[in-house]
Order: sequence, then structure tokens, then C-alpha cells
Amino acid sequence: MTTADLLGKIIQVVGALAAFSLVIGLVLFLIDRAPKRGRDYWQLAFFIAPALILLGVGLIYPAFRTSLLAFTNSSGKWVGGENFVWMFTQPAALITLGNTLIWVVLVPTVATAIGLGYAVFIDKSRGEKYFKALVFMPMAISFVGAGIIWRFIYDYRVAGNAQIGLLNQIVVWFGGQPVQWLQTTPINTFLLIVVMIWIQTGFAMVILSAAIKGIPTEQVEAAELDGTNAWQRFTNVTLPGIRGSLVVVITTISIATLKVFDIVRTMTAGNFNTSVIANEMYTQAFRAGEQGRGAALAIVLFLMVLPIVIYNVRILRKQREIR
Repeated sequence: MTTADLLGKIIQVVGALAAFSLVIGLVLFLIDRAPKRGRDYWQLAFFIAPALILLGVGLIYPAFRTSLLAFTNSSGKWVGGENFVWMFTQPAALITLGNTLIWVVLVPTVATAIGLGYAVFIDKSRGEKYFKALVFMPMAISFVGAGIIWRFIYDYRVAGNAQIGLLNQIVVWFGGQPVQWLQTTPINTFLLIVVMIWIQTGFAMVILSAAIKGIPTEQVEAAELDGTNAWQRFTNVTLPGIRGSLVVVITTISIATLKVFDIVRTMTAGNFNTSVIANEMYTQAFRAGEQGRGAALAIVLFLMVLPIVIYNVRILRKQREIR
């Protein structure tokens, strides 16, 4: 990482902290019911001015510059929408977009389903906290660390040699031939997705388990007295009771999945048709020197995340109105 990149990262972090401080300060100012005088507003402006400046330098300016770069080529010349045309017409770019959609469909769905099922089955069981710890532990591992661990699991050695990859060793035990898992399309994409699911399942399990415990006992007991079976209690009592938590879990995992970079970069570097938008954005901007294409990919990534955030906000607002 160059000095300029490091400085940019520092500015972005400071800008984010400034934005957070700005929001907190405004909230405290607004909830203070004491009468406001002109002097109070000048004091407010004086204290939030540094935060606004840092917010502009660290977040607003980079976003504006990225938007402009998306319409230029590698030499900085204005090319209009050529970068977006490239993105939606070139086979390699289309594969990248398709892979991203596969990730964002499978990871939140499977991770949430497994986490929810696990939370339901171990609820109030003996040793519940130990079972939770086992599933939650991958959350403590960085994406890079997880990628390295699973790369060893998928490791390939030529037939006849000792296999250090667990998956290929199992194949050999059953009389098969070792497979180059990370180089075999399209199964390699799904094998990378398994890593993300492995990490995110613990997050889903913890949040949903807490939500299940928050369901009033009276509702469960009333359902039991009505003669319902376990599945009916799950669909008619548990699921409605944790709907808000389900929305939060699915949207959080979806956003994390859209931004996934470390796993792909560590395990395949995006080769063999496994690239996703975040990885391709880095490759185009910092490896191929095509900053315009990288910026265009960043804008598309932002537009993909935006509907999820808006949906989450609307659901939370509806729940607040009901309460």
C-alpha cells in the first residue's frame, strides 16, 4: 500500500468518525428541550464545523470524485458511459456480475436458514452456550484467515501423492481422483460461497436465538394448549415473533456479501471465473490501471446496496409505527 493510499484510508476513517460525532451532537442538541437562543446555534455551528469539513473531505469529496472517474478512461479522458457499456457487454464483466448475484442470493438465504434452524433446535437445550460458541467461533476469524484455512481444505495434489487437502483426501478414500477444486468452473464459485456461509451462520444464529428468547412464553404455551405441533408453533408463533430480527440479519449479511473481497482475493484472486464486483473493482483500478472501470464498478456496487438499505429502513419504520 502506497503512502497516498494509506493517507486516503486515514482520511476516510476520520471522516466516518466525524460523521458519527456530528449525528450524536445534533441528536443531543435537538432533544434538549431548553429554549434555544441565537448564541446556542452559533455554538452548535462552531462545534460541528470541523466534523462537516472532515465529512466533506473524507466521504463527500471521494464519492463525488469516484462518480466523475466512472466516466473517464485510464488516461483521464472523458468517455461518457463506455465503462458501463463495458461492464454489461464484456463476457468477463458479465461473469463477475453474475457471480455477485449468485453470492447475494445464496449466502444470506443459506446462512440465515442454517442459523435459524440451529437456534431453534438448541434453544433451552443442555449445553446450549457451548453449541452456540462452536458455531459462532468462525466470526472471530478474519475473512483472509478463513480464506487461507479453506484453501488448505480445497488443496490439490497430483494423484499418487499424499493429499493435504481434506476434501481431496476424502475423495481418494472413496476411490476417486483428486480434483482441482478452485480451478474447476463453476463449482469453484460455490466452494467460495461455502466459506462466507461458514462465517455468517454464527452471526445469524446469535441474533435469531436472542430474538426467539424474546418471544413471550404465554404465546408459546397458548399455542401448545390449542394442540398445535412443533411446525405449526414455528410458523405461526416463532417466525412472526422474530420477523424484525430476520430482516436485520438478512439485510446485514446481504450487504456484507455484496462487498466481499478478502475471500475471493485470498483463495483465487478472481481467476477461473470466480471474480466478484469488489474484487474486480480492485483489479481494474489498482492492477490494470483502469481507474474509470474501477469507479464504475464501485457505483454499481453502491446502487446494489442502496435498495437493501432502503428496504431495511422502511421495515423498521413500519415496526416503529405499529409499536
